[in-house]
Amino acid sequence: MKAAVYYENGGPEVFKYEDVPDLQCHPRGIILDVEAVSIEGGDVLNRAGGPLKNRPHVVGYQAAGTVCEVGSEVTERKVGDRVATSAGDGSHAAQRSVPVRASWIVPDNLPLDEAACIPVTFGTADDCLFEFGHLQEGETVLIQGAAGGVGVAAVQLAKRAGATVLATASNQKKLDFLSELGADHCINYTEGDWLTEVRRITDNKGVNLVVDPVGGSVLQNSIRAIAYRGRVVTVGNAGRESMKFDISSIGHQNQSITGVFLGSEQGTPRAYNMIQDRIEDAARGDIKVMIDKRFPLSEAADAHAYIESRQALGRVVLIP
Repeated sequence: MKAAVYYENGGPEVFKYEDVPDLQCHPRGIILDVEAVSIEGGDVLNRAGGPLKNRPHVVGYQAAGTVCEVGSEVTERKVGDRVATSAGDGSHAAQRSVPVRASWIVPDNLPLDEAACIPVTFGTADDCLFEFGHLQEGETVLIQGAAGGVGVAAVQLAKRAGATVLATASNQKKLDFLSELGADHCINYTEGDWLTEVRRITDNKGVNLVVDPVGGSVLQNSIRAIAYRGRVVTVGNAGRESMKFDISSIGHQNQSITGVFLGSEQGTPRAYNMIQDRIEDAARGDIKVMIDKRFPLSEAADAHAYIESRQALGRVVLIP
């Protein structure tokens, strides 16, 4: 089968489009013909400097397609089922082998390219907001870097839950995009002091919750942006900035900071069912999957370069 592979870490140019051996189906697994790959931030980071499971290495968390083979012990899936999948690697290929519990049924009315984008982004956003962020109706939430994958999902889910949503992004095009998704207050973090603006919007009280996928100095200021008994959820550290944090203030204000990693939860029935629910939401039109651009799988290098250019508004998808 064809796959986008690399033999060493580096920039997008390390990708090669070539034949790799056919997959073997695990007794408790499935193989799908991949119809769409959602490129995740972790895929880009792995290509740039993460571990290579094999050489050649097929990167990628998320893909959706049609089941073409089921393992001998599998009863939950059958050939022909439409599924979205999330696993540690292997998405950037014409076929994918995953454990059956790493797949979710996709309703017939939901396009597979949209379904491919849901498990990691909407699952992570849901956990950040509700399971670990404890967001309640009527509260205020600040979503940092909100034009990214988790941010776009979090804006929609928070607004649907009855929260007042503040969202940060780097330019007016992204801010307009977030406003259309339901953000109540959109803040350009490249112009002026976003922390002062958050304080102004909240009458100097701060927000109840911050979802921060950026990390570093942004996270330090996210701590300063929360109200009494406020919460900060840190996820992903997309900025890759390493620094020490001053958390001396949180004890006096009964505040908290929580780290979230969906991968540690995906084996649980709760997380599995939550992701299936978000797929059903998308099929009903209750949430929107925003796809910015589609590339052929053979152009994986161009797709990764496009993501790194920070031009995308929504997901970037590969089509085998």
